[in-house]
Amino acid sequence: MDTILPAELVAAARRVVDANRAAGRRVTLAESCTGGLVAAALTEIPGSSDVLEAGFVTYSNDAKVALVRVSNDVLETFGAVSVATAWSMAQGALEASGADVAVAITGVAGPGGGSEKKPVGTVVFARAEKGGDPAKVVADLRHFGDLGRGGIRLQAALCALELLLPPEEAVDEPVAESP
Repeated sequence: MDTILPAELVAAARRVVDANRAAGRRVTLAESCTGGLVAAALTEIPGSSDVLEAGFVTYSNDAKVALVRVSNDVLETFGAVSVATAWSMAQGALEASGADVAVAITGVAGPGGGSEKKPVGTVVFARAEKGGDPAKVVADLRHFGDLGRGGIRLQAALCALELLLPPEEAVDEPVAESP
């Protein structure tokens, strides 16, 4: 297959497209540190339009507020790289797109921008589903370490694709109780 993306990313995207097509599910994304990489991987797969509804690249806090309705209070209280922000991004993308499932990604890809509490390589993911209980937050915080900007973004994209799989296909489903 003719692609500029890593083979493992394209293989994961193919699995997501095939599984969601079989389940009759439409997906959407709210991406920050991955900058549209997950949507790009999905669109490498012929027929991905059967599955991908929309992708929001909400890199700045202003874009998070305007496009997927993350509140300024959440951003000011918890920061852009937090479970609360990722959960809000996922909920907002789900509502804005009308898809069946949304995954959000926000993190610190580096090489700068990290802090003691949120070092480079910290990435937060959240998934929201149509008709899901908004009190049940499905989120995960990962510390990939300083793999370099490209390495962190690749690992984040692979994790996000895993979260887009229907429950019967997913390997691991992290759950947090509240943002």
